[in-house]
Formats: sequence, structure tokens, C-alpha cells
Amino acid sequence: MPATKRTGSTGLVKRSVILHGHATSVALEPAFWDALGRWADEEGVSLAGLVASIDRRRDGGSLASALRLAVLSYAFATDPRCGQAVRRGLPQPTRQP
Repeated sequence: MPATKRTGSTGLVKRSVILHGHATSVALEPAFWDALGRWADEEGVSLAGLVASIDRRRDGGSLASALRLAVLSYAFATDPRCGQAVRRGLPQPTRQP
């Protein structure tokens, strides 16, 4: 995913991706891009491959929303304590390598 651009005052980072042979842009908070990158590394796939996989499974809505929801689902699945922290409104625990 070579093209990266920080958008104005929102703090979002916009990246270009190729999906179904067409270029599209996705804007996410840096923390979500970091989480997607770590997830892709753990799975041994490229970031673009992971984004394409998530896109294939979404049932509608925006790609950005699908990516955020996928990151949350992945975090809950890999560390159940994350779900407890979110439900209580507390910061998420730091994951140990």
C-alpha cells in the first residue's frame, strides 16, 4: 500500500488500495493502520492482501467501517481482556509480544 497521506485536521491517514482491479482510498486513524499492519504480519500476508480479504467478507457499509470492525473483532478474538476493558470504558491492556 504505497500511497499514504495524512488528511487535514482529522488526524486520519488516507491510503490507496486496489480492490477488484480498481483503486480506492481508505482513511483510518493511525492506530487502526498500525493494528492492521501487525495483524497482517502475524498472518504472514501483505497489508493489501488483508484489506482485500476483509473487503470480500463485508456485508455492505463503508470499507473504513469494515476495517475498524475487523480490527476490533480480531483484538477480541486474540485477547478476550480487550472486550472487558472496552465494556468498562477503560483503556485496553497492553499486549505482550
